Order: sequence, then C-alpha cells, then structure tokens
Amino acid sequence: MSDGDEDLNRGLEGIKVAETRLSDIDGEAGVLTIGGFPVDELARSATYEESVFLLFEDRLPTADELDDFRADLAGRRAIGEEVQAVLQRAAEEGKPAMDALRMGAAAANLDAGAEDPEADARRVIAVFPTIVATYWRYREGAEPVEPREDLRHAANYLYMLQGEEPDEAAVRGLETYLNTVIDHGLNASTFTARTVVSTESDVVSAATAAVGTLKGPLHGGAPGPVLDMLRSIHESGDPEGYVREKLEAGERLMGFGHRVYRVRDPRAAVLETAAAEFYDEAGDSDFFETIEDFEDVAVEALAEHKPGRDLETNVEFYTAALLDGVGVPKELFTTCFAVSRVGGWTAHALEQLDDNRLIRPLSAYVGDHDRSWTPVDER
Repeated sequence: MSDGDEDLNRGLEGIKVAETRLSDIDGEAGVLTIGGFPVDELARSATYEESVFLLFEDRLPTADELDDFRADLAGRRAIGEEVQAVLQRAAEEGKPAMDALRMGAAAANLDAGAEDPEADARRVIAVFPTIVATYWRYREGAEPVEPREDLRHAANYLYMLQGEEPDEAAVRGLETYLNTVIDHGLNASTFTARTVVSTESDVVSAATAAVGTLKGPLHGGAPGPVLDMLRSIHESGDPEGYVREKLEAGERLMGFGHRVYRVRDPRAAVLETAAAEFYDEAGDSDFFETIEDFEDVAVEALAEHKPGRDLETNVEFYTAALLDGVGVPKELFTTCFAVSRVGGWTAHALEQLDDNRLIRPLSAYVGDHDRSWTPVDER
C-alpha cells in the first residue's frame, strides 16, 4: 500500500514525542543511561527498590528513605481472594503467564483502592511479583505462598515462586536483571503506558495496557527459546554446526539483533558478568563456557552471512542464562521482564502526568474519497 504522504514515519521511527529524564539510549555507541547512571553501575550496585526510587524522585534515597520506601512497597504486596480466584482459573485453563499477569494487573486494585497516581504506581510495582508467583504456584498444583514483608523485592519474588528463602547469589543475580531492564527509552510498552495516562486515565490501566503490549513477541522477545537453544547446543557440543544449520535454512538466531543497537547491547554485557558470577558460584561453569563460545561463533557467522546487518548480541541472550540459573521457570521469563519494567512504566506514567498533553498523532489516509452509497438491494 502506498503511504500517500512523504512525511509518513512508519512505527513512529525517529520521531521524538516526549522529554524524559528516566533513560537515554545511544544505539550507535551501545550506551544505556538509567536515571543518570551507566546501566552497568546501577545494575551491579542498586537494589531494585533503589532503582525505582531513583526513577520516581530523580535521586538516590537516604538510608531512612530507602527503609520507608521498602516498607511501603512490601505493605502493598498482598492480593485478595478475588484476584487469587482469577489467577487460579487462568492456571487451570492453561492460560499463558502474560495473560494471567494482564488479568491480575487489571484486578489488582479490587482490594486496594486508588488513592493517587503514585499510590497506584507503588501498588502495581509491589503486586506484579505476587500475581506472577501465585499464578505459577497454581500452575504447578501447589498453594500460593504469601508474600513476606521482611524480604527485599527480588528475594520475596523468588521466595513466593519457590516456597523457600533463596540464597544471596540468586537474589543478587535476579536483582541485577531487574535493575538492568527497568527502563529502556520510549519502547512500545512504555509508549503505551504514557499514551494511556495522557488521556487522564489511571496508572493501573496504563500498566495493564503495557502488559498487553509487552506480550507481543516483537517486543517481549524470546528468552525462553534462547534457553532451549543454549541447552541444545550444550548437549550437542557443536555450536558451529548449530549456527551453520540455522543460517543455511534461513532461520533466525535467537538472542541476536536489536531495533535500536547497531553494536552489542550494553545490557548483554551487564547480564553476562552477572551470569558468569552466578554460574561460577553455583559450580556450573561448563554450561556458561558453552554460552560464551556460542556467542563468539554466532556473531562471527552472522557478520559473514548477513554483512551490514549489525546483528550483535542482545539482552535476551544472557537473560535466558541468568534467569534460568537463579530459578525462574522459562515460562515466566517475559513476565519477569514485566516485573522489572513496571518500574519504568509507572515512572513514565507519572512523568507524563507532571506536564501532560494528550498524545494524539496523525495518520496518512490512503483510502478513496467521494464514494456514492448503493442501497443493499442494488449491490
């Protein structure tokens, strides 16, 4: 179809529609800044609660402020019987995890009334892990685990999933992941969240809509299939054969290439380091060495077979290795992405409301004009 308009920008590519202090991406240089910090520094240093506070307040909290913020989020984690019933039915009917999260998010304020936008934001951040973990426990035929207010955000998430208190290595690995992907410019789901609140709708609705956007495979990605690929290669011991077979068949290599980055995704480097530390401590260095060897082979082969495409390692590649290592089931990888990114979604929603203007782009009409109506009995 002809666009009919030389000013058309499909997918809004290259169009700036908002000012933000939350994150900045340099796709050519492979640099990501979150809240003023290089992503590697924030990811390895912060707790998730500190990252959220940073996005909300544009500064790091004092010790007392952090204690208060943690306690406030922890006090909002519980879900009522009505939400549990929705999640139980979703699990019993085999609904995908992202569908369960969308339904749970929409119901999240049934037993916690909206007070103000920031209260809504804190509620959805706090309740996302509870929704995901409750759904998964039902899927596994187990009873949900009640959240604990004495555990940090990441630790409590793993505790609710697994039914036992996680070790510190797993908590640190997960927390690094949550910090790394908490915000990433005006991606599709973040743009959705800002669009929703620009109508002066509520933050819960914005987060629910963002979940629906993230569900799409072009955005939420495919870290689950990446894990299957890595396990298969580890078992075969033939990364070169795998890459050659995929490329000769014209198939895509999962975990490589990104819409924004022309070089290696900076988040991949952060998660590679975190995964290396975790697997070294867990005594499974053979698997991790396979992953690194495969990355080298794949990048070289992609450059040879698809010159000029800049298909470098993206965030999904080491996400799969790290989340699997810390004990997150692969079926929950995309919902775990949402558990992190909801911090960015809500921060963007609040930022939008601070200086709001209804988001209302134009479209290029390519249909007919001046048609004449024909009555139905004459068609």
